[in-house]
Amino acid sequence: MDNKTDIINFGCPVTVTVDVIGGKWKGVILYHLTEGPKRFNELRRLFPRITQRMLTLQLRELESDGVIHREIYKEIPPRVEYSLTEFGESLRPLIVLMRDWGVTHEKTVLTNRETNNVMARNSSSISSCGVEA
Repeated sequence: MDNKTDIINFGCPVTVTVDVIGGKWKGVILYHLTEGPKRFNELRRLFPRITQRMLTLQLRELESDGVIHREIYKEIPPRVEYSLTEFGESLRPLIVLMRDWGVTHEKTVLTNRETNNVMARNSSSISSCGVEA
């Protein structure tokens, strides 16, 4: 989004949703935050393939959209936790449906990719949620 008119003119409601939760990591971050607040390093451990810079960027974007809250505790050393906002909680049903669809169809997606000789688009990240089929 480069200017204010882009924010007003998404063109399609699906575009709004994809803009907020789209990308490789946002949906998975949100999934884990549905389980409760997480510290930055907890999220890093959950996603060993994400860089610190990318995780920071994704968290900032989610915070900017009002989906997550960043709480800074005045302790030594400082502690920061991320949690879903009330607005972010409205995404819970969507995130749960995405998880359920993934559990149901993971094998089919991987089989289709192999069958069609498509390079696995980080198929190892499919299982990075810690969700058992």
